[in-house]
Amino acid sequence: MPNQARRARGFTLLEMLVVLVIIGLVAGLVGPRLFAKVDTSKVQTAGVQIKLLRGAVESLRMDIGSYPTTEQGLDLLTTPPTDPKLRERWKGPYLDEAVPLDPWNNPYQYRVPGEDGRPFSIVSLGADGKPGGEGIDADIGIAKKPGADAPN
Repeated sequence: MPNQARRARGFTLLEMLVVLVIIGLVAGLVGPRLFAKVDTSKVQTAGVQIKLLRGAVESLRMDIGSYPTTEQGLDLLTTPPTDPKLRERWKGPYLDEAVPLDPWNNPYQYRVPGEDGRPFSIVSLGADGKPGGEGIDADIGIAKKPGADAPN
């Protein structure tokens, strides 16, 4: 009798292996779907942040009369300019916090002029942090044509 009581209290190695295989199979089926959702949400977050930055750049332009130069970059949204004439008209900060990094922890790329005659562009280089790419590695950006309100 003591051997039967002892045996009933634990699991055999075979039972443990079967449970681990089942858990591994379930994780293998569910895991990729969850990671795909995370990647999609990062792309959407980058798009929202870029639109926020675009609005802040436009507000800054209304105050100082020009877009920040590529050298000044997006830092001009939170840091007053060094030029006394511009500093006088600067009414920032134009963001509540520091300029955010993109969802992959890379800085947004700001260029003046933008492509195709646009005054500026703000771009995230995607998950790979390199220009170009496909899927989640594709560049995410917004450039504004003069007089256009819709993002490209």
